[in-house]
Amino acid sequence: MAKTNAGRFFEDYTVGEVLHHAVPRTVSGGERALYHMLYPARHALYSSDQFAQNCGLDQSPLDDMIAFHIIFGKTVPDVSLNAVANLGYAQGRWLAPVWPGDTLRSQSEVIGLKQNSNGKTGVVYVRTTGFNQNDTPVLEYVRWVMVRKSNLDAPAPETVVPELPKALGADELVIPKGLDFSKYDFALAGEANRWGDYEIGEQINHVDGVTIEEAEHMMATRLWQNTAKVHFDTSARPDGSRLIYGGHVISMARALSFNGLANAQMVVGLNGGAHANPCLSGDTIRAWSQVLDKAPTNAPGVGAIRLRLVATKGGDAFKLKGEDGKYLPDVLLDLDYWALMPL
Repeated sequence: MAKTNAGRFFEDYTVGEVLHHAVPRTVSGGERALYHMLYPARHALYSSDQFAQNCGLDQSPLDDMIAFHIIFGKTVPDVSLNAVANLGYAQGRWLAPVWPGDTLRSQSEVIGLKQNSNGKTGVVYVRTTGFNQNDTPVLEYVRWVMVRKSNLDAPAPETVVPELPKALGADELVIPKGLDFSKYDFALAGEANRWGDYEIGEQINHVDGVTIEEAEHMMATRLWQNTAKVHFDTSARPDGSRLIYGGHVISMARALSFNGLANAQMVVGLNGGAHANPCLSGDTIRAWSQVLDKAPTNAPGVGAIRLRLVATKGGDAFKLKGEDGKYLPDVLLDLDYWALMPL
């Protein structure tokens, strides 16, 4: 009897099945320190207990993307160990803050399957939910991933492609209990720009760049316990390279966006996302954003702002797609998200 796990292949999935992912993880300030070491993350709410308390929270929560990476990483052995590529995200919502001392676990439901025309791969759609030790949901999102087939003769399943909205409505966002920006300290946050200073359609060049190092990517992927072969094993890709984990690009771009969006403190919604082109060691990531929408919230002094965050590897700022409608080769990430910002 085999005692090792080769991972699931496309023919192993059934629409409606629920996957309970292994190895819950208790998080601490160590995750925050490592996260801030790996990325130039400087948003004040995630850096200072005192700042967070002035904003109505008991203490500084862990960075929103720490929760995303940990919950995502749990799913890899069951969803994307044999993946060719992670294709996209939708309907992501941060449902509750993650505090030092919380224990996180993940489960996913298979909500769609579609075999590709080559018969060698297929797309698997899953809805993943992360829970804390009290079984309180802290994060949910949909993602779809292209997975290899092991048995090429296995019959194609019935095609089920879920209907997913292009974006969350502002009324669907969950505002952390007690959050209050009415006494927000703009000097300590690092910028004076507030919700009312941003216009829909406005584009922001975040100026700075960071060159991706192989060692830092490997550390990050291990930190999130992401076991996808393409990130570790040079024989898993035809060109012998290790693919940089897409979440590493997300966090780097989000951190770079501080310069121009320092007051977009909390990410609370993930409308959609695409890893447009592969990122490899040696690429220099730069970022720009576009304001897509704005909405007030019921929390004191808190506004919601919808942003497109684009990461590139040196391409011209504000250029996303060519005349053929395809992403330009320098574009690495196209992420559509909601954040909370002081009015």
